[in-house]
Amino acid sequence: MNTKEAVAKRILDLCAEHNMAVNALAGVSGVSPSTIYSMLNEKSQNPGVVSLKKLCDGLDISIRQFFDCDLFDDLEQEIK
Repeated sequence: MNTKEAVAKRILDLCAEHNMAVNALAGVSGVSPSTIYSMLNEKSQNPGVVSLKKLCDGLDISIRQFFDCDLFDDLEQEIK
């Protein structure tokens, strides 16, 4: 799994944990739904850290908690 895929999966997993739809996350985080959906699909290969922080704020978690997940332990090397 690459970093972008792990970030997308983590966002979806956190939405599920918080019983929150992506559009609801957009509403509470101040990030547009289109920005979130671009993070979840192939449009955005590099989700911005400020947008991620806003999503974390909307989920009431820290950025540290976002990345404190097994998904990020064995990522593919990004330098090719």
